[in-house]
Amino acid sequence: MKYYDKLIFELSKPGRRGYSLPSGDWGDGEIPVPESLRRAEAPKLPQVSEPDVVRHYVNLSNMNFGVDTGFYPLGSCTMKYSPRINEEMASHPGFTGLHPLQPSETVQGAMTLYASLSSALCTLTGMSAFTLNPFAGAHGELTGLMIMRNYHNSRGDTGRTKIIVPDSAHGTNPASAAVCGLEVVQVKSTPHGTIDVNDLKPLLDDSVAGIMMTNPNTLGLFETEIREIAELVHAAGGLLYYDGANMNALLGKVRPGDMGFDIMHLNLHKTFSTPHGGGGPGAGPVGVAAPLADFLPAPAVAPDGNGRLEWFEPKNSAGRISGFHGNFGVLMKAYAYILMLGRQDVKNVGPYAVLAANYVKESLKDCYKLPVDSLCKHEFVFDGLADDSSDVTTLDVAKRLLDYGFHAPTIYFPLLFHQSMMIEPTETESVETLDAFIDVMRKIAEEALTQPELLKTAPHNTPVRRPDETAAAVHPVLKYNFQSAEQ
Repeated sequence: MKYYDKLIFELSKPGRRGYSLPSGDWGDGEIPVPESLRRAEAPKLPQVSEPDVVRHYVNLSNMNFGVDTGFYPLGSCTMKYSPRINEEMASHPGFTGLHPLQPSETVQGAMTLYASLSSALCTLTGMSAFTLNPFAGAHGELTGLMIMRNYHNSRGDTGRTKIIVPDSAHGTNPASAAVCGLEVVQVKSTPHGTIDVNDLKPLLDDSVAGIMMTNPNTLGLFETEIREIAELVHAAGGLLYYDGANMNALLGKVRPGDMGFDIMHLNLHKTFSTPHGGGGPGAGPVGVAAPLADFLPAPAVAPDGNGRLEWFEPKNSAGRISGFHGNFGVLMKAYAYILMLGRQDVKNVGPYAVLAANYVKESLKDCYKLPVDSLCKHEFVFDGLADDSSDVTTLDVAKRLLDYGFHAPTIYFPLLFHQSMMIEPTETESVETLDAFIDVMRKIAEEALTQPELLKTAPHNTPVRRPDETAAAVHPVLKYNFQSAEQ
């Protein structure tokens, strides 16, 4: 173990500290603390010098993996490069110094950004109005489903308590529906990976509130029957909800509103270049068709008739769904990204993402099993190795990728296939990066046949090797163990 690979507590030496206070009016530099406020025993804190602390945390930061350090082909969770101008705009003191409780007349610039971003998202998606308040995609899903329920209830249609969800859906879809008090009904996929319209038809009745879909779906396939699906659901009195997690494939080319969707959320931290690695922050704005605009949560922004913007609560709003106005820093990054691309270049995002995905897929489908061999959109799914005689699993392949400096793609999802490996290259990667990834994936497929044990014990050169992931989840160690350290 290297010296700075140790835990900060392991670097501790009694009496060592990273600061000193000068002597002064208080004698030895310490301010007397009343006896009643004194601890019974000193806190168990590391005693280290400032250089040791700085080097320790800088070295830890160098162990992190992100889109700024390497290729991150995380399927279904678009992890594209975020231009530095985004970060510069989000850290502008004119915005970061604001307080959400300031009077609206003092934050007209921030409110203008809110309104302008909402307008841009409407243009890109075909929706009529947006709220930017939800904090993430799943939060957006819940908000959209609340709008759906409130809409039906406002019309006295209170028996619509079911939501149809495809068997290939993101896991958050049925979870959000359940939290919203809706009963989940599953619709099956065809062998080609898209929704089975014949399976959908008998599910549609006056108990259905709507259907949740991702298009392209989780397999990276475009739902070619979307117009028929929209007509069937609308004829039954239901609404269409669009999960925008895969919107990156369509950006600038196809709009959910034009496909017949009534409600949707967007993952700004995916499609609009503010990657969400590390758990956040995110932003999940929700857009709606014109008849649902009055059901958006509060607050919303509108002109006050006197040349200024004002916050207001839509007529049929369920109220607030978040504190204040969402993750404003993420909204700023997304707006900077949209402005930087402009109307001309935003049209290239989807096509380049589709080109990159198909290039990687076609280059590897002789080495990895491709369950649905057709034109994909932004991502595709392999079902393990084409030659699985060595019993090397998808997990083994993912672990071995780390040795070559690539983050692993999403594995074991979607659940339609036993050895799923979902790969999404995104439009921001160069052909040289894609070629390097392809070469490594082919090399790993060869190693699986000639040196399978190399994969089963991978990774070999990362700071953390292969842990017992089940034990780590069931019995996490969340604090430093002084007793074991002393032994």
